[in-house]
Formats: sequence, structure tokens, C-alpha cells
Amino acid sequence: MTPEQATPYRQQLTAMRTAILAQMNDQRGGVLGRAEAAADHFNRREDSSAQVATERELEFAIGERETGELALIDAALARIATGIYGECIDCAAPIPAPRLKASPEASRCVPCQEKVEQHQAA
Repeated sequence: MTPEQATPYRQQLTAMRTAILAQMNDQRGGVLGRAEAAADHFNRREDSSAQVATERELEFAIGERETGELALIDAALARIATGIYGECIDCAAPIPAPRLKASPEASRCVPCQEKVEQHQAA
């Protein structure tokens, strides 16, 4: 893929990255420090300890998911910078444009991604 062809994907990935970082910042208290935001959020007397534990686990899971998404986006941006964006990292086949439009962070063609998912499920 030429740099010109990669430009819309770079823009989409950059917008996705910005949105995730903003969301993470908001969830972590914005201008408050992370410790202050957590103390404020989890020290509500009306909440049961089970509810607080459930909310904490959910927030950690969301944080892990967002961190994973950022890693995928950063890897895609790195592939654009090195000129290999749009090629499957396993078989080097071109990733179809509709797949990249739907998931610009995709690093594998559909057949290779299915193999990975089947292996992970086993």
C-alpha cells in the first residue's frame, strides 16, 4: 500500500487513538490524580462492598481492553510508518480494503485471523 493509500487509515487510527486516550483520561478522573479519582469513586458509603468490588473488576477489565486496543492501533501506525500496512503479518497477503475499513488496526487477513482464533479457543 502506498503512503497516499494509507493516509485515510492513518487518520482513522489516529482519531481512534485520540478517542480512547480521552476516554481513559475521563475514566481516571480527568484533571484529578488517578489515586484521588479512585478514592472518590470507590469510597461511597451507600455502595456495598460487593458492588464496589464488581465495579472495580469491571473498570480493570475495561482498562485492559483499552490498553490492548491502543497497542493494536500503535502497531498499525507503526506498520504504516514502515510501509507494510495492509499486508497480513502471517502470510504477507494483502488485507482486503473492506476489512481495513471496518478494522483499520487489523494485522491479519481473515483466514489467518480465523486460524489464530481457533488456536486460542483450543
